[in-house]
Amino acid sequence: MGLKKIWLGFVLVSVCSISARSQQTDSLLLHDPYITELDSLIASGDTGFLSLIDSLINLPTPKLKSQLVMRMGYNSNVVAASRTLGFNQFGVAPGISFYHKSGLYADCTGYWSKEYDPQYYLMVLSGGYMAGPTKWWSLMAEYNRYLYAGIGEDEYIAYKNSAGLSNFFDMKWVTLRLDYQLFFGDKIAHRINPSVMLNIEKTKLGIFDRIAFYPTVSFLAGSEQYLIEEFRPYSKTYLGIIYRIRNNLPLYYFYREERTEFGILNYSFSAPLSITIKNWTLLVNYTYNIPKALPSEPIRLESSGYISASISKRIEF
Repeated sequence: MGLKKIWLGFVLVSVCSISARSQQTDSLLLHDPYITELDSLIASGDTGFLSLIDSLINLPTPKLKSQLVMRMGYNSNVVAASRTLGFNQFGVAPGISFYHKSGLYADCTGYWSKEYDPQYYLMVLSGGYMAGPTKWWSLMAEYNRYLYAGIGEDEYIAYKNSAGLSNFFDMKWVTLRLDYQLFFGDKIAHRINPSVMLNIEKTKLGIFDRIAFYPTVSFLAGSEQYLIEEFRPYSKTYLGIIYRIRNNLPLYYFYREERTEFGILNYSFSAPLSITIKNWTLLVNYTYNIPKALPSEPIRLESSGYISASISKRIEF
């Protein structure tokens, strides 16, 4: 039962959570929008394994076998579910995953959107390990490598890697989850994502082998970096200003400071529905995000909802 809760829980990391922000400010995510996209890929259900893990839920633990899963994902809102890059268009994400019965897995997922140049703009290579130490506790560790296409000479990608650890605590109809994600490269960013999920499923219903519904509530906490650039006066008194003018001294100086702050970034509500017929699985999800600005973050944020889906075929070995 422990390992099966990893499969069940991993669906949730693919179809819920993460930030839903629109911002026009000099923050880390505006200067480096690529981490914005990485947050969105997690939120939209395109981080891969979504169909692989969901398909594994169908099998009793003793019957888990090595499997290859081919899938095609769709997202109605490519990045506006996170800190927006300025558009709100659909995207597709083909992928292939391999799960070994030992717990090791690997995935390759590509991302296409008509708003990018080139349109096939990103490939994510992933690998990890899943384990169930007890019947009520399971865990998963993974590494991701982000390969962007068509990067110009004036573009800078600070985050090319991420490593994560997920914990799942099973309490019958309820699963508690705690994720930690570290983005790293030339810079570092942290993400912590607790969530609560209900497990509702029905097997052998007419032509359907399985129908499952996983309503989930979660919130995202993380670190943000702000770059403050402004001109500040040397003196704020009348006498000081008069003195500097009479002596031909400058009245202002340029101030620059980087700040880092940690806090809650987003609340998320999701409703993933999975339908399985033989080795085919259709997964549809609606996510609603309520972003929160940090105390020192001078931005205006709006809530947003979007639909993501994938269809996959499982091949057992």
